Amino acid sequence: MQTIPLGVSLLRTSRLAYGCWRVAGTWNPGEVTDASREAGRRAIIAAYEAGYTLFDTADIYCHGESERILGEVLKQVSGMRDRIIVLTKGGIRPAGDPQPDSPGRYDFSSSHLINACEQSLRRLGIETVDIYMLHRPDLLAEPEEVAQAFTQLKAAGKVRCFGVSNFRPTLVTALQAACPMPLIAHQVEISLAKLDAFTDGTLDQCLIEHITPMAWSPLAGGLIGDGANRLLPSQECYRPEGFLPALDAVAKARGASRTVVALSWLLKHPANIQPIIGTINPDRIREAAKAADLELTREEWYRLLIAARGEPMP
Repeated sequence: MQTIPLGVSLLRTSRLAYGCWRVAGTWNPGEVTDASREAGRRAIIAAYEAGYTLFDTADIYCHGESERILGEVLKQVSGMRDRIIVLTKGGIRPAGDPQPDSPGRYDFSSSHLINACEQSLRRLGIETVDIYMLHRPDLLAEPEEVAQAFTQLKAAGKVRCFGVSNFRPTLVTALQAACPMPLIAHQVEISLAKLDAFTDGTLDQCLIEHITPMAWSPLAGGLIGDGANRLLPSQECYRPEGFLPALDAVAKARGASRTVVALSWLLKHPANIQPIIGTINPDRIREAAKAADLELTREEWYRLLIAARGEPMP
């Protein structure tokens, strides 16, 4: 698979990334079975063999089980750790942490971020994470305190590079102003069913600051793709029926699947959007990788955008 640089760093990654949020097969660690763990390991290995070199996870995914399963694969597959980029995220504290009545919340305090990163490293079984991301904005975050945590983690050799996820552009600017190191990537939901990043300044900022945008749920939880879906509550209002005929027409003309065309649509953007593939089906993982070889025309791209907007361009 072709590669792209990650922000202004020296890291390079496959054009598509593999997301490990589903590899435990459940959000409840008490429901993880030997069979579901093995299915998750097979999915990660299938992605690695298909040419994916960035593997994305987070401490909140099945309360750390996603990280543990990825760590198991890194031990199992000889040489894999040296050939891939490991990305994990922190900053979300679930309800009941640390007290039974503690609310679910976000915590960018220096002490929490450092501890969360160290716990992620233990679960992953590695000494250094390549990219550490703030998962969702903490409204009480002090940029200088976050910068302090980043500086300490980098100096200790525990993190190579940093990024953010689900931030508004102005908050990215505020954090970058306080950080001595560049923020190299920004994860945000982008798909034909979720177009906000094209108009809210997110992708504009990525172009200006040379930040790599990573598209989570690039197939809208499977609504756009060719397989079953598992939607987040925020995705239940999506209505892809309006643009699927246009997508299928392009797919038929190109002799490609709906999945490949929808992902290629994201790849066309000049900000170098990196879709994060989340299926645990090895065949779908391999199918998605074909998107890196399909270049849509400008006419095809706008035809799909107009269909997704549900109205002509202004």
